[in-house]
Amino acid sequence: MPERFLGIDTSNYRTSAAIYNAETGEWVNRGGLLTVPEGAIGLRQSDALFQHTVRLHEKIEALPQGEVRAIGVSTRPRAVEGSYMPCFLAGESVARSAAHLLSVPLFTVSHQQGHIAAAALSAGKLDLLDGEFLAWHLSGGTSELLHVKCGADGLPDCTCIGGTTDLAAGQLLDRAGNLLGLPFPSGGALDALALTAEPEKGFKPKVSDCKFSLSGMQNQVENKFKTAEPKQMARFALETVANAVIKATEQAREQYHCPILCAGGVMASQIIRARMNKRFGGEVSFAEPTLSGDNAVGVAVLAAKLCNR
Repeated sequence: MPERFLGIDTSNYRTSAAIYNAETGEWVNRGGLLTVPEGAIGLRQSDALFQHTVRLHEKIEALPQGEVRAIGVSTRPRAVEGSYMPCFLAGESVARSAAHLLSVPLFTVSHQQGHIAAAALSAGKLDLLDGEFLAWHLSGGTSELLHVKCGADGLPDCTCIGGTTDLAAGQLLDRAGNLLGLPFPSGGALDALALTAEPEKGFKPKVSDCKFSLSGMQNQVENKFKTAEPKQMARFALETVANAVIKATEQAREQYHCPILCAGGVMASQIIRARMNKRFGGEVSFAEPTLSGDNAVGVAVLAAKLCNR
């Protein structure tokens, strides 16, 4: 049986399927953003579920054909009690049906665990999944600083030790992008615009016990929009997020002396990555941009890890 594993992820904003080869480390990902109406900053779950149902077969059909040893699928946002989103039902339904017909094992994981595994693979540090580390999951819906250990089930056991107490970093950036008329989700376009701006210190949110609030930062961003060029407002928003992330990481490192892994679409920002690299050097690792956003590659990696236990 070849060491090929299928991963499926139907998250809030992206439909994706991937094949991961555990022998070679090679992967193929087929994914695409869901369609969000112009001017909107999100989708209703019913609309996301419908789009996944229509598109998932196209992503799977675009993958290279061949046998798979097991299938992995994300079934919830995080591996905690009460974590649930209907959009994951689309992927779970297909994965369970395929596993039954192919007579191969099915492994269910969380979207967050998939993000962490994809980042570890991308950084060339899959060995982190067997140890202890700090991880940022910074995305449109989540801004959590995690203390991660290998759980008894072989999956990343994530304990949230910090992050935002209200507005997610991705939400702040999407709202900034909406003010500028950028497409949703706005992270990539906002980052590209910010890179053309003059250096900007941004605002320094109060960070206590690794936690911070970003809801008040929306007012700061809106005020900047009234007085500065669009590119400076974009830079201000990203530098503000970077300030909070760096301070929270510094506080966490006082207690946990372990490496840092950065995952999630917001961590694809060149500005945030440069700031983190400058502060933490070789102690911090990142997913490459193509694996920073929602994807099924990490889910397939975890299926391989569980299958080979």
